[in-house]
Amino acid sequence: MLTRTLPYGEAGLVEAAHVIAAGGCVAVPTETVYGLAADATDSRAVAGIYAAKGRPSFNPLIVHVADLAMAQAIGEFNDAALALVERWWPGPLTLVVPLAEGAPVASLVTAGLPTVAIRCPAHRAMQGLIRATGKPLAAPSANASGSISPTRAEHVVASLNGHISLILDDGPTERGLESTIVAPGPPPRLLRPGPVTAEAIEAVLGEPLQGAGGGISAPGQLASHYAPVKPVRLNAMAARVGEWLIGFGDVRGNDTLSASGDAMEAAARLFDCLHRADASSGQAIAVAPVPMAGVGAAINDRLSRAAVPPERG
Repeated sequence: MLTRTLPYGEAGLVEAAHVIAAGGCVAVPTETVYGLAADATDSRAVAGIYAAKGRPSFNPLIVHVADLAMAQAIGEFNDAALALVERWWPGPLTLVVPLAEGAPVASLVTAGLPTVAIRCPAHRAMQGLIRATGKPLAAPSANASGSISPTRAEHVVASLNGHISLILDDGPTERGLESTIVAPGPPPRLLRPGPVTAEAIEAVLGEPLQGAGGGISAPGQLASHYAPVKPVRLNAMAARVGEWLIGFGDVRGNDTLSASGDAMEAAARLFDCLHRADASSGQAIAVAPVPMAGVGAAINDRLSRAAVPPERG
């Protein structure tokens, strides 16, 4: 398959909408990472996402919607969910809610679960594509399953070239980490940390978030995920022989998440740094410690999963 890259704009959106309407997949940026979008109501199109990524079918997908009205045709939103929507939609927050009766989404999207993950993205490209197609779009990250998430179009090319037909390029993503995922409950559960912090969510809900619990109920919960090909060592204060060191704050390296120790900058740069490290001359990757406070929890979640050796077939 020939993979084309088109710049974001009216012509690119028209072409991308044609690909979606024909049952294909399009890589498109969101404010978090590049997603691999297909019509969430078309089971064959959704199967194409799993095939292109090599994604296990038990791992559910996030459905991207234009607004709350589109979301409520798919999932049931209680008061807690609506409070989170009012505060963070459009934005980098995904809600896992009960599947609405008669919801027009393919069963592959939910991996057979009675719940569905829904997000209203803030990025102009994904919003433009949703509105151009008139469809909710299932869209995991646009990379081979388990590998480093893409924050630039060239990352998508490196991972999925020949497996998808079109990439819509609108430059590097702003946030650099996948969305926070919350099940509003009751009780409310944090299923994946992300740009919206647990502390901020708890302040809106007025109660503490519980853990994810057992089983796979949302994307990003596999033990090995976001993983480079090279082995990763965490909490490194200096590089060992053969390592490419990704620094943070006072820990200098071959690259840095943030020389000033800014966690938001580190989040935005995390996957980009991992891509460069994986392509470097180093035989292994070392990463300096990042504090757990705020968005640091999400950074450390991604790093801990990146450091688990993936099973590569």
